[in-house]
Amino acid sequence: MADVSTPRQGKLFIAILAPESLLADAENSLHAAFGSFALKSPTLAFLFTDYYQGEMGSDLYRSFVAIEKLIPQDALPEIKHRTTWIERQFSLSGERLPRRRINLDPGYLTPAKIVLVSTKDYAHRIYLGQGIFGDLQLKYEHGAYQPLPWTYPDYRTHEALTFFAELRRLYLQK
Repeated sequence: MADVSTPRQGKLFIAILAPESLLADAENSLHAAFGSFALKSPTLAFLFTDYYQGEMGSDLYRSFVAIEKLIPQDALPEIKHRTTWIERQFSLSGERLPRRRINLDPGYLTPAKIVLVSTKDYAHRIYLGQGIFGDLQLKYEHGAYQPLPWTYPDYRTHEALTFFAELRRLYLQK
């Protein structure tokens, strides 16, 4: 029988989806909430789906930022609630609900995996508490992070995989 142990801390990253005009403001809010960035990805046009278009409009951009300090893996629910609060600070009043202008999706990296959080349940998502689910997006195998059948298209891109490979390299240096 194995002893129960505390898992290795993860490297917090946050995926930002926003109009180009709000990316810097979103980054500033994340910096204020979570601290210095260890790494930032290039900004890319988000052309993978029109899922967000009704709420956020078109002409959206994706970037990733990684926070300098490590986090306990079980901190993701609290972090998701903090990023939701930041999203609301940027929201516009809508007819029934506030309309988001930015989308912030936190997750963590470990040498073995990339875990994203979601408020939506699905077959491959594991409940973490506080209304939040963990979503395994990439696994590390054969010297690189590998997509899974459900991995989002923007996490499959060369730019995202390069970002996560570099973040893994930085993580392993410490």
